[in-house]
This record gives sequence, structure tokens and C-alpha cells, in this order.
Amino acid sequence: MNSLFAAAGMTVFERGWLSSNNILCDGGDLHESTLVDSGYCAHAGQTVALVRQALGPRSLHRVINTHLHSDHCGGNSALQAAYGCLIDIPAGEVDKVDRWDESALTYRATGQQCPRFRRTGVIHAGDNVWCGSRRWQAIAAPGHDPESFVLYEPELQLLISADALWENGFGVVFPELEGIDAFEDVRATLNCLSHLQVRWVIPGHGRPFDGFHAAIARAHSRLDGLMADPARHAQHAAKVLIKFHLLEIQRTTLSELTNWLHRTPYMTAVHQRHFASTHFDLWCSSLTENLRMSGAINIEDGIVSNI
Repeated sequence: MNSLFAAAGMTVFERGWLSSNNILCDGGDLHESTLVDSGYCAHAGQTVALVRQALGPRSLHRVINTHLHSDHCGGNSALQAAYGCLIDIPAGEVDKVDRWDESALTYRATGQQCPRFRRTGVIHAGDNVWCGSRRWQAIAAPGHDPESFVLYEPELQLLISADALWENGFGVVFPELEGIDAFEDVRATLNCLSHLQVRWVIPGHGRPFDGFHAAIARAHSRLDGLMADPARHAQHAAKVLIKFHLLEIQRTTLSELTNWLHRTPYMTAVHQRHFASTHFDLWCSSLTENLRMSGAINIEDGIVSNI
């Protein structure tokens, strides 16, 4: 794996679940360097430090965002300040970014943060994209996010899959939380990707992996289960949002967490759509208790903390 990535001039920064993985394509002396995705804003200083350590005195020319969830583009502003780099985003997000509409970009809906950045270019599905010394194909990958794309390098058979495919599934299908049918988009994306020849996958979260077709099969199986029980997906998504919030702040009181849940539009929308028969506060208590029992968080003397 390491030799394959080295052949592509790539360094993979595997991050924790608060930040997406970052993929640095180092152009060396002959080509411009590019970073794919930039993590969450709470880790922006670490992201800049990782890039500086890898590039040394050379500059970062460009950042490419596979999609604009906060954990994939939260380091954009800091990298732009440090390097004056270009930032390319999915073409469908241009108006939202240029207006900096935090509601349309879902940052308010998720209760998350993303410092404003200046986009300088766009990437359309079907574009050929230079990352370092190699040309990658941008392939539309809607489902987790309507505007998301993946990057594929056919010669080395490498896939940067973002949150469209993980080793054991895929990211939360966020449009479903808004009442938009998107499970079939996930299926179409998996079917599209299945036709590629892939030796290694670099996912948005988790370690790079091989066994591409087995991962596709596991993703299909997970999708079938979620489609059969949409409330299960909604419940999972709600717990993901709570865990992400605690990854960011690390600890809070139960009352402060409940207040945050009341202020987070995706949480109230999920409750109203799938769990309205249970009082909101009781539903939130069941979510936090499930997270505690699974070992994802700790609750003691009214204090909730990340594990």
C-alpha cells in the first residue's frame, strides 16, 4: 500500500472521526501540490502543521473538497490563510459558498461550524483533475451528499471515495433527514463504483483498504437494511450528530446538551418525522443512554463526556 501511494506521490493523513482523512498529492519540483479535503475547523491548526511537515519549504497550490460537509472543508480557511491556495469545490455548491449560506450548506442544521473560505474554482462530474503528478477522474457520488464526488486514478487503480464508500458501509444519508428520498442515490452510486477496477480505497474516514468488491457488497447489505427501516437510519444519524458534537467539545452538562439538541434543526426534524410519539426530551435521553451503553460516551453526575 505505501509503495503504491508513494508511486502516486500521495500521503494519506488518517484523522480521527471529527475530521475527514486528508490526502496530500505532492507535486515535487515539477508539479503543483494538492490536498483533498481538509478536516474539521477544530483541527485546522493540526491540518496546517501536517501539510507543512510533508511539504517543507514548498507551497500548497490547491485544496479540493469532495463535498462541503464541515468535517471535509473546515480547514480550508486556515490553509488559504497559510498558503494563499486555490480551493475547488463541487460545481453545485457555488452559489451557496459565494453567498456563504450556512443554512443551505447545512452547518446550522447539524449544529456544526465551518469558517468562511473563498472558493476559486469548481469541479464537475466527469472532469479530469490533476492532483500532484497524476490525473484523476471526478465521478458523481450522490447519496450521502447530493453534490459529492469521488476521485479515481485508473492507472494505479486508486479510489478516493470520501463518504460514498467506507470499509463497512458509507456515511449518513443526510438528505433523508430532510425528507428527501436519497437511498436510491446511494444504490446508484454503489452500482456506478462497482464497475471500476480498484486496488485500494482511501475513504473519507477510517484506514485505506483493499477488498473493494467485498466493501461494495457490505455497503449494499447495509443499504438494504436501512431502506427496510428508515427510522433505524434516522436514529443512527441522530446519535452520530451527538457523538460528533462531543468529539468537538469533549464534555458538557446534560442540560447544556439538551439545549443544543433543541437548537439543532436536524435533530428536531428527525424527531418530528420518525419519533414524534415520544416527547423530545425523553427521546434525547434514550439516544444518550444508548451511546453510553455502547461505550461511545460517558455520563456521570450530570456530566456528559466523550470517550
